[in-house]
Amino acid sequence: MVKVGVHVSIAGSIAKAVERAEAVSSDTFQIFSRNPRGWAWKDLAEEDVQAFRGALKMAAIFPPVDHMPYLPNLAGPNPEHYEKSIATLTAELKRCGQLGIPYLVTHLGHHPGMTIEEGRKNVISAINQALGEAPDDVMLLLENTAGEKNGVGNTFEDIRAVLDGVVDRRRTGVCFDTCHAFGAGYDLRTDDAVEETTGRFDEVIGLGEIRVIHCNDSKGELGSGLDRHEHIGMGRIGEAGFRSILRHEPFSRLPLVCETPVDARRDDAGNIAKVRELAG
Repeated sequence: MVKVGVHVSIAGSIAKAVERAEAVSSDTFQIFSRNPRGWAWKDLAEEDVQAFRGALKMAAIFPPVDHMPYLPNLAGPNPEHYEKSIATLTAELKRCGQLGIPYLVTHLGHHPGMTIEEGRKNVISAINQALGEAPDDVMLLLENTAGEKNGVGNTFEDIRAVLDGVVDRRRTGVCFDTCHAFGAGYDLRTDDAVEETTGRFDEVIGLGEIRVIHCNDSKGELGSGLDRHEHIGMGRIGEAGFRSILRHEPFSRLPLVCETPVDARRDDAGNIAKVRELAG
């Protein structure tokens, strides 16, 4: 049976995220450890840390995953913004350590006005600095992106180049996003397409580097460059595509986190159920 969950809110308290994950029958879940739309954050109170850890132990849901906030840009050219981005990455790694969260997912950022090589160099420097200042029991997962202009992480070769520059390689891995891969031009709609895409990933990076899957359908067409998530099976990847994805290594054995909409058509529990159905 697949291990599947959703991204849940921490509104009210961070421990309530575990309750919300349980309420929709999640096996795993993802959070933002604080407000993702701002730069400021408060240190975690010890009572909140213990409440989260206690709830997690009681629920037997694992692994929890943390996601970086929206504003940091690890590839960017603006020095002030770049330093704030490194500080945020370092702080999130430390928060994961406090909470007992093993994985932090990050986008690699954008490089306007710079070459892709310069953007990758910035990302590598940021990662090395942050990992050097954070506890070593948290793994940083690099997420592939959807083919946006000036993006680092649109290709498997981008991710490989960044990984090759990381000093402490045992502390880095990959979060593979199905919607992003599709938007970037990696087909996932048939058995053959999934075989080809995962084969390419294995050749360039290695399937063993993937620790978490972001399981999202796509509103955009193949190679559109659009990062617009859709309900599982309702987008351009479709039910046949997800049936192929979910019955193929490594997707069938790794934690699957849906970052799908909640609307009149389907809710979080519905997307979890659909993943389980298509996985057989």
